[in-house]
Amino acid sequence: MSSALSTTTNPQLAALTRVLAKALTRSNLSKIIGAYVLYIIFKYRKSVYGVPTRTDIPGPWCIPLFGNLFQVLTLPRDQVLQRQTFHHQKYGKAYAMTIPGVGRIINIADPDMVDHMLRVNFWAYEKGPHLRTALAPLVGEGIFGADGQHWKWQRKLASHIFNVKAFRSYTSSVFVQEARLVIDYLSIKADQGAVVDLQELFYKYTLDSFGEIAFGQSFGCLNKPGEEVPFAAAFDRLNHACSERLMFPLWKLRDWWRGELDQVDKDTEIVNSFAYKVIQNRRRQNRESQEQYKDLMQLFMDTQDENGEPLSDEMLKDTLNNFILAGRDTTAQALSWMFYLMHRQQADKNITKQLIEETDRILQGGEPTYDSTKQQKYAESCFHEALRLYPSVPKNIKTCVEDDVLPGGYKVYKNEKVAWSSWAMGRDTSIWGPDAKEYNPERWMTGEKPSQAKFVAFHLGPRTCLGQQFATIEAITIMSMLMQNFTFELVDPNKEPAYYPSLTLPMAHGLPVRVKHRSSAQAI
Repeated sequence: MSSALSTTTNPQLAALTRVLAKALTRSNLSKIIGAYVLYIIFKYRKSVYGVPTRTDIPGPWCIPLFGNLFQVLTLPRDQVLQRQTFHHQKYGKAYAMTIPGVGRIINIADPDMVDHMLRVNFWAYEKGPHLRTALAPLVGEGIFGADGQHWKWQRKLASHIFNVKAFRSYTSSVFVQEARLVIDYLSIKADQGAVVDLQELFYKYTLDSFGEIAFGQSFGCLNKPGEEVPFAAAFDRLNHACSERLMFPLWKLRDWWRGELDQVDKDTEIVNSFAYKVIQNRRRQNRESQEQYKDLMQLFMDTQDENGEPLSDEMLKDTLNNFILAGRDTTAQALSWMFYLMHRQQADKNITKQLIEETDRILQGGEPTYDSTKQQKYAESCFHEALRLYPSVPKNIKTCVEDDVLPGGYKVYKNEKVAWSSWAMGRDTSIWGPDAKEYNPERWMTGEKPSQAKFVAFHLGPRTCLGQQFATIEAITIMSMLMQNFTFELVDPNKEPAYYPSLTLPMAHGLPVRVKHRSSAQAI
């Protein structure tokens, strides 16, 4: 039986092989390959290879297989936020882009959608591995890149210290102490008639303040305000490098080609070495002294991780770096943009006048306190209005971990990314009214605060910024003391400062100002 089957099968198989061989000539093979290539191009005509095409969400034109890669590569990095705003004006509340190595990004600029993603269906969206890999040199395993339970326990611990009233009073004293050094420095510059970079000065103020509060050690930036602080410079370069990696899938190749990998490694070493030194000093102090430290550093040193083990030095290092990013950059940049908005050519001069009048009325020539800052509602409005137009984190992104539907019926599939633009939302007239693009602190004085979904500068939902009050008190303290003593004039009041591509929103070339001593006549 087996022999008979073999006899009949082999000739048939041989004949079939001859037919196939004749069919698969070079010409026919080329046609088959060509047909397959055309099929692939058609399949991914509005996407990147491996990412299914979607026609239910509008967006900029795509190159088949490459998506929006070339648009991303050719767009100037200081125009990203403006381009996002333009796309929302053109395509509406949501539009999609695809990038090789990143996948599909659904961009949204709508309070209901943002509220759904960040609060209502919070656990369906995570920072994800792409973001953690890109930000690893700066945030490591810290709270900014963490998800799930690892994020939850870090958040719970940090929330303890920010909710203690005694801590708030202590921070207020530190802010005043550091602000005095700023006043002393500006007094000298005012006497000299020199130009000062106000953004750089705000950086030094917030970094020294946060260092003192978080781990009992000032960076000493304000002791020599005119000199560069190696840690701060390295931190800024890392911030920029990590931000660039988020939207560039081949960043390893690019950084190698530019020779930037070595610089990133050097900057990472500088930043981490400083953090480890702080940790080692505290461990030594704890052994040699009976003093009970109650700062952020000690809180984490006294706690345990998810497995009941003390935190390693590496985890403590990541914690420090994450909170320095939050405690230094965001407030300093918001203050810089606020001073620009108040002093630019088209600024309403009544804004500065009202701020000075409130400061003089409440402080009566004295220094700010925790209680006085809570009374300065107009100062708070000036600060929040600046954050509305120039949010310290102007754009953000998350990865969907389970299929979802956004308000408006927009479907989001697992592994797709959703990005939102606080910058675009702050300029949207459908959200803020016809004067959305104007700097108008009065909009905050009506007694009705906008919802967090509308004003996303301090995030929303379970990840709402723990340091919101911390930052506001810090900002009001320094701005009040500056208004008591000086007047400011922008070197170029007609030019809007360019921003530097980063995780946050720094001015690319600082904020050069001329400082003058305030005369009593200018108080009115």
